[in-house]
Parts: sequence; structure tokens; C-alpha cells
Amino acid sequence: MHKAATFALSFILVGCGVETAGTAATVATLKAAEAKQGQDAKERVVKQLDAMNQQAEQRLKDADSKSAGY
Repeated sequence: MHKAATFALSFILVGCGVETAGTAATVATLKAAEAKQGQDAKERVVKQLDAMNQQAEQRLKDADSKSAGY
């Protein structure tokens, strides 16, 4: 009886360990996907800022060329 209880307890504990490992793997996968999304968002923002800076520079050049004629 004692051996059967020990076996059952060890089986339950091993099952919990497998569940914990599976959960950790799932969490790691989700975190990696979240990091990828964050990196993609950062790249989009940087591109948008670059485009806005180029527009501002062009506007300054246009304003300078217009004011040079006066």
C-alpha cells in the first residue's frame, strides 16, 4: 500500500512538473511574439518620424526659396 501511494504521489508530482514546463514554454512563446510586435511598432514609428522630418525639411527649403525672392 505504501509503495502504491508513493507511486501515485510521484506520478502526480511529475504531471505537475510537465504542466509547469508546458506553461513556461507557452509563456515564453507569447513573450517572444509580444517582443516582435513591439519591435515592429517601433520600426513603424521610426519610419513615420523620418517621413515627418523629411516633410518639415522640405517645407523649410520651400519657405527659404520663397523668401529669397523678396
